Amino acid sequence: MSASPAPLVHVRDLEVRFVSRDATVHAVNGVDFDLAQGESLCILGESGSGKSVTLRALMRLNPPRRTVLKGTLRVAGRDVIGASEAAMADLRGSSVAMIFQEPMTALDPVFTIGRQITETVIRHEGVGRAAAEARALELLELVQIPSAKRRLAAYPHELSGGLRQRAMIAIALSCRPKLLLADEPTTALDATVQIQILLLLRQLQQELGMGVIFVTHDLGVAGEIADRIAVMYAGRFIEEGPTEALMRGPLHPYAQGLLGATVHAGLRGQRLTTIPGAPPNLERLPQGCAFAPRCAFAAEECLAAVPSRRSPEPGRAARCVRVPDLALHAAA
Repeated sequence: MSASPAPLVHVRDLEVRFVSRDATVHAVNGVDFDLAQGESLCILGESGSGKSVTLRALMRLNPPRRTVLKGTLRVAGRDVIGASEAAMADLRGSSVAMIFQEPMTALDPVFTIGRQITETVIRHEGVGRAAAEARALELLELVQIPSAKRRLAAYPHELSGGLRQRAMIAIALSCRPKLLLADEPTTALDATVQIQILLLLRQLQQELGMGVIFVTHDLGVAGEIADRIAVMYAGRFIEEGPTEALMRGPLHPYAQGLLGATVHAGLRGQRLTTIPGAPPNLERLPQGCAFAPRCAFAAEECLAAVPSRRSPEPGRAARCVRVPDLALHAAA
């Protein structure tokens, strides 16, 4: 029997700390996950939960002087934590690429869109300028930018928000990466453009066979783009599962709260559910479950220690003492 292929992304016990003279911020606290080639994972959670920090750790883009990385982190079979900066420069763009949240700050304002794509292609693929320019035109057409040839000569400020986002996707795809990271790439866009970008990303992911990790705080976005969802809170994955199953019946009280606080057509005339309180201070995390102070179901055991990862059924897991564990059921 042939062995199963190695995952595109392999993360075990990932910890990210930001250390300064005044404090240490525990941004990511023991994250585990794998991502297969061609699979899409959405990391969902409130601002400050550690989503973007986790995503940037995969490319080692967090500030190097004050960031401490621990654990196991492999992308496309290569060790990220122990790699030299030269090795990371080769990995970024060629094997893994990122779409940032705000294209106006991510794109260089003094170079044309075409120049920014061609320089990336020349750097990672070693082709001549003519071939790189042909590739740039092909990419703008791939992301469905109208009048693509004319847009090659445009500067970022000359494009609308939606077109800038498409141009940034084109740059990310320029060297045919195996893994695409998307850090809330639709947040700054209006609803019509947002759905266009989401459908485009899903289409490109399926056509090109890329693995995609998408960060958002919007359940509607997660439902459009993801095969699996990981709900993040205080630097930990507190629930994971297939998108349809998790959205149909979330296990963790925090995931239930997020789902209940999502606006949809059926809520007309009803009060929106809210999650009381605020996320914990990541400089001083509590001893037990970080969500316990906001949880209506919290008990004494929730305050004693961080709940273990429990799996009530294959493919699903949650860190909550109220969730039955598959292993315990099997042993009974």
